[in-house]
Amino acid sequence: MHTVAVLSLKGGVGKTTVALGLASAALRRGVRTLVVDLDPQCNATSTLEPEDTGASIFDVLQDPSPENLREAIAPSGWGEGVDVLTGSEDAESLNHPDPGETRLGRLREALRVLAEDEEPYQLVLLDCPPSLGQLTRSALVAADRALLVTEPTMFAVAGVQRAFEAVQAEREHNEHLQPLGVVVNRVRPRSHEHQFRIEELRDIFGPLVMPVALPDRLAVQQAQGACMPIHEWGTPGAREVALAFNLVLARILRISRSRRRAVHRDFDDEEIEEAVDA
Repeated sequence: MHTVAVLSLKGGVGKTTVALGLASAALRRGVRTLVVDLDPQCNATSTLEPEDTGASIFDVLQDPSPENLREAIAPSGWGEGVDVLTGSEDAESLNHPDPGETRLGRLREALRVLAEDEEPYQLVLLDCPPSLGQLTRSALVAADRALLVTEPTMFAVAGVQRAFEAVQAEREHNEHLQPLGVVVNRVRPRSHEHQFRIEELRDIFGPLVMPVALPDRLAVQQAQGACMPIHEWGTPGAREVALAFNLVLARILRISRSRRRAVHRDFDDEEIEEAVDA
């Protein structure tokens, strides 16, 4: 089971969009996936449209018992292969700015229960809120990798710097945590400002900046508004975005298969071919 925290410490950069896009790519590729909605706004839960559950992330973070965990997980409306650990607005009350180790470890404890299933999830995506309290820190303690999301704007670049520092700091509680990379969202290739900010990110983070960026396409909002996977939307813009998500997912799965391989590298021809065929 490979667990990825999807985070940014600036709101509005499309963090949940990235988590949903990866879930869509995983569904298309047949990778059994769980989306954990830690954001009290619950946008991932709303888009994935699971049936009503008897519990939520709020209950799991208070008591990570197998019973609460089973009650909080439901199949998504996207089809077999993507499940949801449902979000809750009440989770905001648990977002303590300085939680102790016991609170920080509850999500990790819950995911360990799932890892012991006869058919464990192959991929777990932790959709974090845009703040550094208990919810995001719990995700970093539970995750193998952290995927940092940003837009190519000045304030978003500052936000991803803070997120990277948070990942490094949380290694005190999770020595296995590594940054997966920085994915740049909502890119307009003809924008000089966007190209300038991408180069700025590369100067700061080097090869951590993923070679594939997510283009700014209306299809993303349309698919989310219809509660559909981006891979099923079918417009040229949706196909372009879906290919980009295939590439990001390919990187995640490649790292999962070979933990000893260097994290910071470009995609090779074989990986791109796999993503196109997925």
